[in-house]
Amino acid sequence: MSLQPPDVSWLRGEYAEECYSFIYVRATPEQVIARLGGRWEDFTPGPFLEDPDPRAPVGVTSLGEWTFISEPDWLGTCEDLITELSTGTRLVSQAALGVKGLDYFYWCEDGEIRFGWGGDDGFLTETPAELLDTMEEIDRLYPSRPRLYEGPAFLLVEHLTGIRTTEHLLKSSTFRWGVLPPATKS
Repeated sequence: MSLQPPDVSWLRGEYAEECYSFIYVRATPEQVIARLGGRWEDFTPGPFLEDPDPRAPVGVTSLGEWTFISEPDWLGTCEDLITELSTGTRLVSQAALGVKGLDYFYWCEDGEIRFGWGGDDGFLTETPAELLDTMEEIDRLYPSRPRLYEGPAFLLVEHLTGIRTTEHLLKSSTFRWGVLPPATKS
């Protein structure tokens, strides 16, 4: 295995100042929106938002067999929601608030959290055997141990989903944007 550090410089601008969640679910966008309590027909097409805004709607796009969710809050850290959303499939989420140095990462399989990392506490769960080699490789690439959102989270996403999240990938994707019911974000 040979991981290459991703270019995350595109997240340094506005994304470094605001909170965001990137969630990856192996399901169709329509299925994901329905599971979140939304209605597909209420979501409208648009580009990836380069300037996250806490009042922005939730965006979804298809990346192969995965749905990518861009959300301007902590949705990706709501353990009840992400475990439910992962029922019958795999979910990976990363959330960050760079200005405060906060980041979270979750890997869920079929309703269970397999791996979690969060805030200043570090590991929320023990590292499963399936991630040990990847974590060693990440430690080799990042000996200074930067925050997850500065690269390591993207390498974990790539390992767990096969998706290398880049600025070009997101900006060349057509998203569907809409509002979820208030109960979803609690």
